[in-house]
Amino acid sequence: MSNDEATAFLAARAPRPSSSDTIAPPIGTTATPAMTSEPLTRCFPRFASTVPYYVAGRPNYAPSLIQIVKEHLHLSAIDRLLDLGCGPGWLGIAFAPFVGTVVALDPEPAMLEATKLAAAEANVRIELIEGSSYDLGSHLGMFQVVTIGRAFHWMDRDDTLHRLDRLIEPNGAVILFNDTHPEVPENVWYKQYIELIERFGSSNARISPDRLRHEAVLLKSPFNQLERIGVVERRMIPIERLVDRALSMSTSSPEALGSLSEQLALELPKQISQFAISGMVVEVIESQALIARRGEAGAICKL
Repeated sequence: MSNDEATAFLAARAPRPSSSDTIAPPIGTTATPAMTSEPLTRCFPRFASTVPYYVAGRPNYAPSLIQIVKEHLHLSAIDRLLDLGCGPGWLGIAFAPFVGTVVALDPEPAMLEATKLAAAEANVRIELIEGSSYDLGSHLGMFQVVTIGRAFHWMDRDDTLHRLDRLIEPNGAVILFNDTHPEVPENVWYKQYIELIERFGSSNARISPDRLRHEAVLLKSPFNQLERIGVVERRMIPIERLVDRALSMSTSSPEALGSLSEQLALELPKQISQFAISGMVVEVIESQALIARRGEAGAICKL
């Protein structure tokens, strides 16, 4: 990839201004967040420049994992689901055929616009609301399930779970979705990929490695009955999608890197091409769902 190609690559994926006329306006703007040990700013600029890269490059969750979770929780058309921090809406869209109502909540209007387009393409109906975890309240109604993808670590987790405790049905659940890369031979390229991104990335946007894991936060919350489900897949990924993925991350977004983003878009294909065949890299990825339900005192068996 030449310098001109890198510039064109970035320009083609640069966010476009979009109308949010069909998206609900911000809610709960007068709410005051509870004070905790991990406060979150009310400004959410991290992903404003990443939407097209996120949609193109981030790995989606395995469809078979969605099916397993749906059957495990006995979801049906009478249930309501909240996709909190929905991003481009992948979880809400995936679960929409299995529940009666999906509400998607995100602070970034461009992400909600991406959700709107993806939902229309998938021919599913989703209610879109612009807002953050601080806007969770009784006006949203009750939910059987709340799904959270790669967003929980950006939230004030204690405060979020406290708010969700008042919105989730007694036998409902919070489900955290994530993905990991098993240490198998096919993933030999992944360590070098991450090291390159970290070399370019902004240290200011990184999450402290000393921060409590999600499991520790959940175990001291009302949702302390935990179980994890995982599905491992082998996928073929074009190198240019890996460039998109790198630029979708808060630490290495065009907004964070500025002109260095063009250099990253140039360097990454050079480093990863040695692992590629016809421009494609084998990726072994595990899609994970961490299901958190209330402890025995609050659990009700769903018939």
